[in-house]
Amino acid sequence: MNKRLLGRSGLEVSALGLGCMGLSFGYGPGLDRAGGVQLIRSAFERGVTFFDTAEAYGAPNEELVGEALAPVRDQVVIATKFGFLDGDAAKGMDSRPERIRAVVETSLKRLRTDRIDLLYQHRVDPAVPMEEVAETVKALIAQGKVRHFGLSEAGVESIRRAHTVQPVTAVQSEYSLWWREPERAVLPVLEELGIGFVPFSPLGKGFLTGAIDATTTFAPDDFRNLVPRFTPQARQANQVLVAALQQIAAARGATPAQIALAWLLARRPWIAPIPGTTRLHRLDENLAAAALTLSPGDLQQIQTALDGITVQGDRYPAHLASRAGR
Repeated sequence: MNKRLLGRSGLEVSALGLGCMGLSFGYGPGLDRAGGVQLIRSAFERGVTFFDTAEAYGAPNEELVGEALAPVRDQVVIATKFGFLDGDAAKGMDSRPERIRAVVETSLKRLRTDRIDLLYQHRVDPAVPMEEVAETVKALIAQGKVRHFGLSEAGVESIRRAHTVQPVTAVQSEYSLWWREPERAVLPVLEELGIGFVPFSPLGKGFLTGAIDATTTFAPDDFRNLVPRFTPQARQANQVLVAALQQIAAARGATPAQIALAWLLARRPWIAPIPGTTRLHRLDENLAAAALTLSPGDLQQIQTALDGITVQGDRYPAHLASRAGR
C-alpha cells in the first residue's frame, strides 16, 4: 500500500484507511467483537495503517479498535473524535474544554494507548469558540496525549480560526462521486493551508458499489433509513450514476467501487479516503483501488458522466444537515 502525507503536517498514512464505524455502529448489526478485531487485523496485514473511530460510535467501537491494534500500535495511526454531549450524537454538541479532556482520557483507555495520533472535533459546537477548542487540543498535544488536531465537517471559517491557534492536520468530511460539495470551498482552503483531507463515505454509504437499488431493505437500526438520498425513489433515480460507473469500470477491468476510490485518490495527493466494510472480500476489493491509476481519458470520461447527472436527495435529514459546514 502506498503512503500519503496529510498536508504539510508530516503525518504519514496509508493511501486508503479503514473507517471502523460500521463494524459496530450505524449500519445495522455489524460484527461481533472477534469479527471486528479480525477484520481490522486483516486490513493491517494488507497494508492499511490508518484507522478511524469516535467516541460517538460507542465504547465497543473504540475498544475493538484498541484490541485489534494493540500488537502493532507503533506501526499505525489511530484517529478518534470528541464533540457530542455524553458521546451521544442525538443529544447535540459539547466541545467544552473539560469535556474534551475527559473524552481523551476515556478514549486512551478504550484504545489501549498512551496517545491519540489524530484527534478530531466531530462537529463544530456553536456554543464554544473554536479558539477554545483549538487551545484545549494544543495543550493535550503539549502533554503528549494527542499528536495531531483534526476537524470533521467543519466550514471554511472554523478551519481558519482553528488553524491560527493550533495547526490543523486533517479535515474529515463526506466526499465522493455523489457528494462533491467540498470542492467548492473546503479543498482550496486546505490546499492553501497545507491541511490533509480524509473523505468518509467515499463509496456513497455503499451506493456506489452497485450493490444497492430501489428494492434494497436496510436493518431497522441502519441510519440510511433516515437519509433522503436513500429513499426508494432517490435510489431509483440515482441508478444512472451507478450505471455510468459500471460502464467505466468494465472498460478498466475493475469494479465501480474501485473506480470511485481511484477517482478520489486522483483528486489530490494529500487525500486519504477511509472506506468502511464488514466483509473481507469487500476490504480486498476496496484496497485494490490503491493500485489503480486512472488515465486522463478515464478521468475525462468520469467528468463527462458527472456533468450529465444530477444526484437526487439530500445527504442528511434537515436536523443533521444543520450540523455540517459550520
